[in-house]
Amino acid sequence: MRDFPPDLTAYTGAGRRDPDTSSPTRFLWWLIREQWDLMLAASALSVLWMVPVALTPWVFGRAVDAGIVAGDPGQVALWTGVLLLVTVLGAGSGVFYHTVVVRSWLVALYGTISKVTNKSVQLGHLLTRRAPTGEVLSVAGSDGDQFGGFLEILSRALGNLVAYAAVAAIVLNISVPLGLVVLLVAPLLVITSAPLLRPLSRAQDQERTRDSELTSMATDIVAGLRILRGIGGERIFGGNYAGQSQRVRGAGVRAGMWAAAVEAVGVLLSGLFVVALMYLGVLEVREGELTVGQLITFLGYALFLVQPIRVFFEFAQKSTRALIAARKTVGVLDQPDPWPARPERTLPRGAELYDVESGLRVRPGLLTMVVSADPDASARLADRLGRYLPGDTEPIPLKGGEELTGRAAKRARREAERRRAERIREDAERTAGPWGVQLGGVDLSEVPIEEVRRTILVSDRNAQLFAGTLQEAIDPHGRLTRAQAERALHAAAAEDVYDALPGGWQGVLDERGRGLSGGQRQRLVLARALATDPEVLVLVEPTSAVDAHTEARIAERLARVRRGRTTVVMTVSPLLLHHADEVALLQDGVVTEHGTHAELVARSAAYRSVVLRGAGNEPTPEEVSHGH
Repeated sequence: MRDFPPDLTAYTGAGRRDPDTSSPTRFLWWLIREQWDLMLAASALSVLWMVPVALTPWVFGRAVDAGIVAGDPGQVALWTGVLLLVTVLGAGSGVFYHTVVVRSWLVALYGTISKVTNKSVQLGHLLTRRAPTGEVLSVAGSDGDQFGGFLEILSRALGNLVAYAAVAAIVLNISVPLGLVVLLVAPLLVITSAPLLRPLSRAQDQERTRDSELTSMATDIVAGLRILRGIGGERIFGGNYAGQSQRVRGAGVRAGMWAAAVEAVGVLLSGLFVVALMYLGVLEVREGELTVGQLITFLGYALFLVQPIRVFFEFAQKSTRALIAARKTVGVLDQPDPWPARPERTLPRGAELYDVESGLRVRPGLLTMVVSADPDASARLADRLGRYLPGDTEPIPLKGGEELTGRAAKRARREAERRRAERIREDAERTAGPWGVQLGGVDLSEVPIEEVRRTILVSDRNAQLFAGTLQEAIDPHGRLTRAQAERALHAAAAEDVYDALPGGWQGVLDERGRGLSGGQRQRLVLARALATDPEVLVLVEPTSAVDAHTEARIAERLARVRRGRTTVVMTVSPLLLHHADEVALLQDGVVTEHGTHAELVARSAAYRSVVLRGAGNEPTPEEVSHGH
């Protein structure tokens, strides 16, 4: 039965389901509360699993004293039946416990992935400004598994704790001195091993951080693999990856050594405890204080109690790992919503688009192109038109100082937290006030961000393709008819992709479209944007990776398919500019001239220097008439 993961409402307005990110400890407590029913069931089943096991030595001792030593077959049969009953009860409870705890583990694992995904969707392009990609992937991938392990060991530790208390009660009833030994041994073991937990935590934290850095490096290499091959950089980046892998391995070995030390202390002290309890029990028998059956009971408990003690040590280790994972997870989930709530207001349709900073005015229904010698300036203008913050800012690590110790580590962590808080504050100030881009006189900050996204679509140079079919790449929401999808593919001159893929529309694309050329990927991204048919479409260098013949076809078809719809294209291509209704020249971030392509070629030396690559040259009559 598929009953996991449960539906999540985190970050969708149902505040009670939002994680408590005030601290790692409170996050873990929130995680327990979220699964209170599963935790209650798992803890109860853990008790039912362990208590019968704890009763087994006592039942066996009673069978020896009351049946075998006394020579009473009836008592032997009675206690044999009791032993069978507790064995069946323990075995059955163990089966159900395993089922429940696996479900709890999976809910924690996939629930963490869902929460990180929801937060990523909420933050959008701001996520990469707040945290490195490797950190986010590690939280979604490995930390959820740590939380599942923590919940499992918590319920198992509770069952073992109750069983430990039951054993203590039994042995206290039989012999007070031996009962006190049993009661005091567990706290003594925990106190003895406590000094090892701090270096263990530090080593595991270092391993976790280096693994995140390795993940970030891997994603960067995969994203730039084609470029690396083009410049012969595979060996350099491969060497860097191998070096970081060895650092991860070294951190893992150190963490394993400390974990082994904790485990060794637990085994050693548990063994000493068994020897001590056995010795004291033999002395009690010799002095006539214990019967043979009671001695057997004590020997059974001496062996049995090794299990709860080892579980307590395992609980300490997994709790340490869970706290480290929680600290990283809190760093991702503790990101405030960057888009403040706005009244339910809509943007007007068929209205002029105006950017205050640059002075760009885009008349409704026209194909407007922006020319700039600085590609970054035109990209920033496109970001403003779509209400995006700059995405080229270096992300801040979730936590700092994992490579350091003592005060230096604390200072590094405080500095990382300060920088992240400052970045969040800067983003909040930028998104809270007037944005400076108006559609029909309405500033984009006056409407919900969802309304902006529905009305204005920005397709920039960083747009990606995802793994899936060609149909899903062009129509990810499944809204188009086949004819509409074919029109979008034709407008982007991407029919060759359809012809090259076995299966046509159901042909499968690799992740990021790795099996395609750069021009093919760019044309599919353009087709996806055109298929959306937004009220306002902003394209950034949509033909930079295609040849001149293909670019000419795209230019003609783009003007035809977007006729009557507001379209802004950032480009310096004469083939595209020739089809523009209006062209604006952007210099130092400000529109200095505008007109048609032919008009600007005729009168503006600055425009010619950018578009025709002939700074200061007078245009020929053919260039004036044809715009190129």
